[in-house]
Amino acid sequence: MKLEALLDTVTSLTANDKGLLAMDESNSTCNKRFAKLGIPQTKAARGAYRELIVSTPCLRNCISGAILYSETIGQQKQDGTPIVRALSEVGIIPGIKVDIGAKDLAGHPGEKITEGLDGLRDRLHDYSQMGARFAKWRAVIAIGEGLPSRGCIEANAQALARYAALCQEAGLLPIVEPEVLMDGYHSMAKCSEVTEEVLRTVFHHLHTQRVVLEAMILKPNMVVPGLHCPLQDGVDQVAEATIACFLRTVPAAVPAVAFLSGGQSAELASARLSAMNGCFRSEAPWALTFSFARAIQQPALEIWRGQESNIKAAQHALYHRALCNQAARRGQYSIAMDEPISNGTVSGDANGE
Repeated sequence: MKLEALLDTVTSLTANDKGLLAMDESNSTCNKRFAKLGIPQTKAARGAYRELIVSTPCLRNCISGAILYSETIGQQKQDGTPIVRALSEVGIIPGIKVDIGAKDLAGHPGEKITEGLDGLRDRLHDYSQMGARFAKWRAVIAIGEGLPSRGCIEANAQALARYAALCQEAGLLPIVEPEVLMDGYHSMAKCSEVTEEVLRTVFHHLHTQRVVLEAMILKPNMVVPGLHCPLQDGVDQVAEATIACFLRTVPAAVPAVAFLSGGQSAELASARLSAMNGCFRSEAPWALTFSFARAIQQPALEIWRGQESNIKAAQHALYHRALCNQAARRGQYSIAMDEPISNGTVSGDANGE
């Protein structure tokens, strides 16, 4: 019965060219973004912002699931409605980030290990009781001189696999997120090389831990050049390199690849996803979808700035970005979709179906 429910969750999360909204920023990360925009770094402000997101009209048209943070899953809207219930009532499946962050990996300067396995079985049970139907765990892999080390890749892959197995045991769909970071001067070819090694290792450990591949979603980075690389490959080149890498490493049994944005601009993340679906959708055995955070939220956050009078405009911007990424899932996004933003209007209708 658990497997049947997990498969139903996968189907619901990937249907109708919808994608996931990652709103699982830790309090410290959220506060840093607020500080840059002059927004108070308080629990009340974070709650108001998250209510703005989940109350966005018709967001369900483009978003199938929302990944929450531990603070958010217990919060309520101003009218007393729990955030989880508010999402569920409009057909958006609530999920939860369950790792406790990346910490320094002992003996490996410059590298991180994601922690949170201790007590995870009990926490998963609690989150399930609160209404979560899926979970997420993020591992981070840095590229640099002599990095990543084999020890770092192995440790993070094993942790991801153990987390995924515990999720399936608890009846929660695991989202497995091995992120090769964009920071650095490395080329796209180097990113491809590291991403391939990471994914091969992750799937080896998933197999070892008896994780059912049909009942998980992979949330990886795209294959892109480092942010400071002098050569920034074009959208089509990134799409081709990403699909080629994944065809070599991601089993066809995996139902969906939900890309993270990883510091890309909102427009570029949409364009690259659209190119993958436009050129390679028939070749890819998995759904090519999105699980973006900043690439959906940032324009709305910059409009809102903590002001109640800006809520409606911020919600329009949020819905617009969700629409753009739904179009990208269909291979139909173009930069022209974003041109009305600069004129103070938003493509699409946030008040209609």
